[in-house]
Amino acid sequence: MNIFLMILLLILVVAVLALIFEIYRELHCFRITRYSVWSKKLSGTARDVKILFLSDLHNRTYGKDNEKLLGSIRSEKPDLILIGGDMLVGKENIPYNTALKFLAELPGICPVIYANGNHEQRMKEDTKTYGDAYALYKKTLTKRGIYFLENQSIRVELGSAELIIYGLELPPASYKKFKKTPLTAQKISGYFREQKTTGNAQNGGKKADKSYRILMAHNPAYMDAYLEWGADMILSGHLHGGLVRVPVLGGIVTPQGFLFPKYSGEMTEVGDQTVIVSRGLGTHTLNIRFFNTPELVCICLGGE
Repeated sequence: MNIFLMILLLILVVAVLALIFEIYRELHCFRITRYSVWSKKLSGTARDVKILFLSDLHNRTYGKDNEKLLGSIRSEKPDLILIGGDMLVGKENIPYNTALKFLAELPGICPVIYANGNHEQRMKEDTKTYGDAYALYKKTLTKRGIYFLENQSIRVELGSAELIIYGLELPPASYKKFKKTPLTAQKISGYFREQKTTGNAQNGGKKADKSYRILMAHNPAYMDAYLEWGADMILSGHLHGGLVRVPVLGGIVTPQGFLFPKYSGEMTEVGDQTVIVSRGLGTHTLNIRFFNTPELVCICLGGE
């Protein structure tokens, strides 16, 4: 073997080892991604509001009993924690104790509002497979002080800032592989009208127009409909950042099998509206990440 081939082989080995190391690192670390969002609706508020958005943990742990993740959350001193779904794994014979134990600690930090992802929804609707697992999960966390929004909304007052948080739960067909079901803004309004609101929230109307409205909608594949519906901010997850991210192009693939999604793990401003898609905190099925470190999203929300 000549010297050129030896050098080429050495470079190849080093590159492969570097790739393996980086994938391993990204599967065992997380970062805090910070966004600042400003709105005229909050121009009269006395101070900025700090919101932490967590999504797609999938039973992942960072340190014993998730102490590293909890420590970062406590250090941020948030005013509100929003959960974007898929904190557990909705598969038969997979316990949810890891997610439950972690989430039960959060209300001791600040108010927590939870919108389901497809894994929670699967457990809720398929009682033949999962029995009352979801009902017990929700009951336990509700007793600890977490508010669940299942096509519901809640009004939250943080100092002089008034927010309305909506949790959208789409039918299971919305997550089928290689298929995107039709969704309109009118249909979203219909989902919310079908359910009673929780807390002090109102759906629509003059009061809602004066409040800053945040829509938690797990699957960003239907972002055009969410934007048309009219929320000031849309928070999504589900895509795990597209597994592998490429500069400029962003995420590569969605769980439904679509390539290069428009929204996959970033903040985007669309006129006066803000879209934030979390890259999530865990993995599921395909246990891989590259240029795609798991993240805890921190949003500083204030008036212009």
